[in-house]
Amino acid sequence: MERHVTVVAALQIGWSVLWLVFGVFLFVLLGMLSTHVHDPEAEFMLPLIAVTLGGFIILTSILGIIGGIGLLKHKNWPRILILVLSAMDLLNIPIGTALAIYTIWVLVQTETARMFTPAPAPGTVPVIRER
Repeated sequence: MERHVTVVAALQIGWSVLWLVFGVFLFVLLGMLSTHVHDPEAEFMLPLIAVTLGGFIILTSILGIIGGIGLLKHKNWPRILILVLSAMDLLNIPIGTALAIYTIWVLVQTETARMFTPAPAPGTVPVIRER
């Protein structure tokens, strides 16, 4: 499963870099278009769309890159982050959907979950709580 996790991390980083480039392009393009349009409604809406949509794409892409790097380093926190981002990618038909299905399949496996569960510190005894 370790090889699958590495592949998922690499695909997540690559996919997020592509979306980061697209988000910056969208942000800049709509921002520049808003200065050349002479319609008052468009002058208001284009920068709003640029900031909202472009900012969302940029933010999720940065989170995907950070999560992919965390997966490569076998940290325990990026597994959930990448699962959430993959759930959103399910709507990104067809490539995002395929990537999301593969990512979710890899990250929900019991063996993968064990890989990301931190080991207890040496010399500690696990605490069992009674209900």
